[in-house]
Amino acid sequence: MIKLEGNKKKIFYLLLIVLPIFLAVYCIGQGRYPMTLHDVVVTLFSPFTEAQTDEKIFRTIFNMRLPRIILAMGAGAGLACAGASFQSLFANPLATPDTLGVTAGASVGAIIALLSGQNLIGVQFIALVFGVSTVLLTTFVSKVRGKSSITMLVLAGVIVSSLMSSVISILKYTADPYDDLPTITYWLMGSLAGASYSSLLLGLPLIVISVLIIFILRWRLNILSLSEDEAKSSGLNVKRIRMILIAASTMITASCVSMCGQVSWVGLLVPHMARMFCGNDNRMVIPTSISFGMMFMLIIDTVSRTLWASEIPISVLTSIIGAPFFIALLRKTGKEMA
Repeated sequence: MIKLEGNKKKIFYLLLIVLPIFLAVYCIGQGRYPMTLHDVVVTLFSPFTEAQTDEKIFRTIFNMRLPRIILAMGAGAGLACAGASFQSLFANPLATPDTLGVTAGASVGAIIALLSGQNLIGVQFIALVFGVSTVLLTTFVSKVRGKSSITMLVLAGVIVSSLMSSVISILKYTADPYDDLPTITYWLMGSLAGASYSSLLLGLPLIVISVLIIFILRWRLNILSLSEDEAKSSGLNVKRIRMILIAASTMITASCVSMCGQVSWVGLLVPHMARMFCGNDNRMVIPTSISFGMMFMLIIDTVSRTLWASEIPISVLTSIIGAPFFIALLRKTGKEMA
C-alpha cells in the first residue's frame, strides 16, 4: 500500500485521469492495420482542426476502433466500480458484480433475443431488461416477512443465479447446433467486436450515471462496510443507501453484459489491485478502481484483437491473466498477515 498525502495525492489523482487517456490513444493505433501515434492524434482532432487526414485511417479509427475503445473503457470502469462497491457493501472480498445474478439474467435475455432473430440493439435491450428483472427477483426472494438482510440477499443471489444458469443450459441444449449454438457460445464468452455508436448510446449513459452515483456515495461505503448496528448508529439511512448502490451496480453490470457479453474477473480482480495501492478507504478505492478498470480492459481488448488472426474472447483472456495474478495477490496478502 502506498501512503498518499498532500501533493502526492494530487499527482496520483492526475495520473488516474491521464494514464487511461494516453493508453486509449495508444491502443487505437494497434491492430492489423497499425498506425503511428502522430496519425492517431491528428485524425482524432481532425473534425475540430480541419487537418488533412488519410481517409482509410479516418474510417478505421472512427468507424471501427473508437467505438470499441470507448466500450472497453466504459465496461472496465463500470465493472471495476461495481465490484468495489459490492465487496464493501457485502463485506466480502469475493463479491463480484454478478453476486445478485444480474449477469446470468442478462445472458438469458440475450440468448432468447438471439434465438428469436433480434438485431444487436434488440439483443442489448432485452438483455438489459432481463438483467434488471433478475435482480428484482433476487430482492423479492430475499425478503422474509417483508424484511431482508445482506446474508439473505447474497443467498438469494446464489439461488437465482443458479436458476438462470440452468435456463441458459436448457436454451443452449435446444438451440440449433449449426446456426444458433455457435453464436450463443461466442456471445457468452464476451467480445467487444459488436461495438457501435448506436449500442453505446443505449448502454453507456446508464454506466456513466451509475458510476457517478457510486463515486458520489463512495464515502458512505466505508460506513456500510461496518456492522448493521454500527452503520445505523451513524445516522445513515442504511436501507436506502444500500438499495441505491445495489441499483447502480446492477445497471452497470446489466449494461456491460448487454453490450459485450459475459466479462469475468474484472469486477473481482481490479478492486483488489486498487486496494494494494491505496488501502481500504473507499474514497480512494472507487476512483482508483475506475481508472485501473479502464486500463485493464483496454489492454485485454487490444491483446484479444491483435495477438492472433482470429479474435480471442474477452473472458478467456481475463481468466488467463486474472487467475494467476489473483493467486499471486492472495499469496502476498497471506504473507503480510502471517
